[in-house]
Amino acid sequence: MSAAVSSPPAVTLIEPSRGWQLINGRELWRYRELVCFLIWRDVKVRYKQTIFGAAWAVFQPLLMMVVFTLFFNCMAGVSCGDLPYPLFAFAGFVPWTFFASAIAAGGNSVVGSERLITKIYFPRLAIPFAAVGASAVDFLIAFALLLVLMACYGIPFGAGLVLVPLAFGFILLAGLGVGTLLAALNVSYRDFRYVIPFLVQVWMFATPTVYMQPASASSGWLWAALSVNPLTGLIGTFRAATLGGPVPWGQFTIAALLAIGVFMAGCFYFRRVEDAFPDII
Repeated sequence: MSAAVSSPPAVTLIEPSRGWQLINGRELWRYRELVCFLIWRDVKVRYKQTIFGAAWAVFQPLLMMVVFTLFFNCMAGVSCGDLPYPLFAFAGFVPWTFFASAIAAGGNSVVGSERLITKIYFPRLAIPFAAVGASAVDFLIAFALLLVLMACYGIPFGAGLVLVPLAFGFILLAGLGVGTLLAALNVSYRDFRYVIPFLVQVWMFATPTVYMQPASASSGWLWAALSVNPLTGLIGTFRAATLGGPVPWGQFTIAALLAIGVFMAGCFYFRRVEDAFPDII
């Protein structure tokens, strides 16, 4: 009786994925505890060995409010209608400070996590997402102070507050998209660590809704050009929802679509190049 011929063992070939890849939301959800831990780590590191601790989350928008009140309101005479200019400015700087902190922290997050990336596997998107999440904690603290200032100035809490999470959600998407894109670029081109602070400064002045009303813009065409910036419509909507006033729905819709596009573009590029991070970083 002839011996049975054994079949060759199955061979499994594991190769890294290449090209443009979709965001693996299921994998990110599976590692949600890691994301939460990284957020908590970033929050603790940010305020470790500081005298004022989490109070720094409100110092930056407060100081910006004071500076812009002196220069734009007192010296330049910029008007904001019936609202007190300090409250008007603070309501703009709260979401802007979050966005600026999000893209700065997100852009440097991967380079700062060199040892973690080169040792174990986990979805790399968790790193910039966690960095932006830590900035969201600061936003909640600053927003609580904004509500206190509204009560001090006698501004009633209107029904528009229900739109605040929606406006902030799209600002969060924009911050995630830009921060993730900068994080990927910063790995290959370390010049971006110097570009990010300059980008934040220029972007703030290119977002006039932070410190003035649309009617205060110098010309119609200039305001139309600056409206291409999604933060212009998103911050304007955030302020209108918080302090009351007409919500610029048309501008908000366009800005929301742009924020979604920025988020998708940043994540897609990150996913395309993330396999090379351990070798480059």
